[in-house]
Parts: sequence; C-alpha cells; structure tokens
Amino acid sequence: MRARLLPLLIVLMAGVLLALGFPLAVSLASAQQQKVVVDRIDDTARFASLAQFVTTRSEGSGETENDERRQTLQKELARYYDVYGIRAGVFYRDLDVHPMGRAPAAFRVPPSGQLRAAFEEALYSRGSHDPPQVWPWQSHGRIVVASPVIRDGDVVAVVVTDSPTATMRAKTVRGWAVIALGEVAAMLLAVGAALRLTGWVLRPVRVLDATTHDIATGRLKSRVAAAGGPPELRRLARSFNEMADNVEDVLEQQRAFVADASHQLRNPLAALMLRIEVLSYELPEGNEEIASVQAEGKRLARVLDDLLDLALAEHAAADLQLTDIGELAAERVEAWRLTAQGKGVRLVADCPAATGWADPVALSSALDAVVDNALKFTPRGEKVRVSVTANGSSTAVEVADGGPGLREEELSRIGDRFWRSGRHQNIKGSGLGLSISRALLTAGGGSISYAPHEPHGLKVTLRVPRTAPGSEPGHT
Repeated sequence: MRARLLPLLIVLMAGVLLALGFPLAVSLASAQQQKVVVDRIDDTARFASLAQFVTTRSEGSGETENDERRQTLQKELARYYDVYGIRAGVFYRDLDVHPMGRAPAAFRVPPSGQLRAAFEEALYSRGSHDPPQVWPWQSHGRIVVASPVIRDGDVVAVVVTDSPTATMRAKTVRGWAVIALGEVAAMLLAVGAALRLTGWVLRPVRVLDATTHDIATGRLKSRVAAAGGPPELRRLARSFNEMADNVEDVLEQQRAFVADASHQLRNPLAALMLRIEVLSYELPEGNEEIASVQAEGKRLARVLDDLLDLALAEHAAADLQLTDIGELAAERVEAWRLTAQGKGVRLVADCPAATGWADPVALSSALDAVVDNALKFTPRGEKVRVSVTANGSSTAVEVADGGPGLREEELSRIGDRFWRSGRHQNIKGSGLGLSISRALLTAGGGSISYAPHEPHGLKVTLRVPRTAPGSEPGHT
C-alpha cells in the first residue's frame, strides 16, 4: 500500500510546488524587466528635457547657442552609450531630417519592427508602457523605450532607447536557479514528510495485516498491539481484537462441543457394537446385513476418533523443540514399512539430517496421517517417496505418492474437513486426516501444502521453521 500511496502524495506535492513555482518564476522575470523599463523611462525623460532646450530658441539666443546645446545632448548620448552599451537617439518627427543626436552614429529608426512601433506611439504623445516580455532563452531580445519631446504642446521629436538584455536575462536565470533550488529543497522536505506520514498512517495497517495472517494460519492468540496512527485505525485495531476474541471464544466452544460429543458418543457406540456382535451369534454365519451394520459401526467409531483427535489437535498448545527432522521422518517411514509391504507399495526414504523447530509428537502424528493417506491411494507396484530438505528459513518433509492424484480444482479443497474426492468415495476414510495434520502443524508455526506429482500422484509438503518462532514486532 505504501508503494501506491507514496507516489500519489509525491505527485500531488510536486504539482503544488510547480503550481507555485511557475507563477513565481514568471513574476520574477516580469519584475526584472519592469525594473529595466522604469530605468529606461527615466533616462528617456532626462534626454527629452535636454532635447527641449535644443529645440527652444529664446530671445537673444542665436544659432550658435543652439548648436552648443545640440553638442551637449550628443555628448550625453555618446557617454550613455559608452557606459551602458544602450543605443539612444533623439529623432525628429520627419525621420528624413538628420537626428538631433544619436549614439552610435549608425543608430536609426527602421521602417518596421518594435523600435518603429515605439517611435510612432510616442508621436501621439504617449510614452512607452510595457514592452513585450523578454525571456532568458531569447538571446536577441531587446527592450525599446520611447518618450516624446514636446514644445508648445506639440511633439517635435522622440527620444528612443534600445537596451540589450543580457544582464537582465542573466539576473532572471539566477533568480530562477534560486527558485529551482528552493523547489528541490521543498520537494525533498515534502518527500521526507510523506515518508513519515505514510509510515505513521500505514504502520497500524501493516500490524493488522500481519495479525490477520497469523490468525488465518491458525495462531488464534495473535492480537493487534497498541500502536500509533490515525484515531480511526486505532479504533479499527481495538474492534479487530474484540472480533478475534469473539471468534476464538466461538471456536473454543465449537472445539469443546466436538470433543465432548465425540467422547460422550464413544461409550454408547461401544455398547451398541457389543450388542450387535452378540446378536450376530444368533444369526446364520455370513449374514450380509449384520456384516454391513458392523462395518458402518466401525466407520462411525473411526469418525468419532478422528473428530476427537482434531479437537485435541486444535486445542493443544505446541511443545516446540529443536528436532532432527530427518531422523524423525526416517523413524516414521520405518514404522509404516510393514504396512506398505502388505499393500505391495514401495516406501522409499531420503532423510538426511536437518533440524527444525517442531513439536515432535505433533509432527509425528501429522506425518503419520500424510503417509497413511499416501499408502491408501497408491496402487500396488507404485512407490511412495519421503524426502527431507532444508531450504532457507524452513525444513520440509515431502511425501510424494504414485496414486491417481487430484485435479486442479480439487487441490484447493484438499484438507477441508470431511471433504473427499468424488472419485475416491469407495476408499475407507473419514476425510479428517489431512485436517488433523494441518491443525497439528499450524499450532507450532508450520504449514502443509499440496501439489501434483508428475507423472501422476499427489505431493504433500510439511514445513517447519528452522529458527525458534518468536513474537513478531507489533503483535502479542
């Protein structure tokens, strides 16, 4: 869940940061340009004031004085260009007339373009406002500002400045770099916060999932320990523990009922079987009806015994010990060897020394049930192989038979109480043997699994842990 929740949070936070970062970057670029435009407007206004003196012819002033003012204006323009690298000029309305002043000497107003548009706008006595935005990647972008020179209410000339933007664009890039670094730092902080947040939110979920798995595999005493997380999940943990307590109580009552019922029925059944046997002496020898009744009585006795064994297996606590699984399996194989020979089945053992944590009595009983089941369904001339392997964190005992096996859809039901394949109804059994094996193994932290055995048959694998089972973090 964390792998799905964390990317979602990161994408959302990245979207928020980008939504804030883009307007901030645009605003920074606009502010940098606005600062340059304001400076150019001030410069053009100053040059326009000087140009007014050039165009003003006061009483007593001659052409010589006007020329001196023109020269002064030209010097200012030239110095301005030399210091700042900004082209500037004062052009008359009629562009065919020699300009009042300009720097450099080749600076002119072209027939079209941004500079021409600013010049014509100034002719209507309107100064430049907001030139088009110049972005850092526009290496040829320039800022043009024009201001009218007014005399007696008429526009007689226009001051035009044409500014390069390299410095402005460099400042914008540096500002964007600072914003990008801030975004990266904010994203790293957001990822760290998201990791802590998801860990805090999902820790109760992980504990609940682990506890649910424990209960599903037979460890009914497992409970969700008090943990952090949102209040809703803490309430869910308490509700889960209450539910687990109720389920355990119900199952305990069920086991007690099954055990008591099985035990109480054994005595009446034994008395009934005794009377049937006495009655059989009064009937002709070989009577089919009395033989059938006796067979059904014996079958009922086996079912009661198996029910009692199952109830005890589910109720008893496992006495775990470090056990040589290979030696235990070899011992059980030898115990079943005569039975296998009587059925004409070869019982093969491959049981090297391998240790594991198990209840020796419970594991022996489970292995007996599996071997008995394998011999029961293996035809004469075939073999049953029992092998022990240690792999990773578990030690496995594998029992593979040469019987007819089970179909894919039947494998999912094997081990259910009283379930038997419809093809094997004629073979004696109560359908509880593998259920008992599962109950005995899960009580000690083991497991049992089923798979087809090629070319035919069933392969049953009993696993026990190789390390001592302990309480997992987060549960009791």
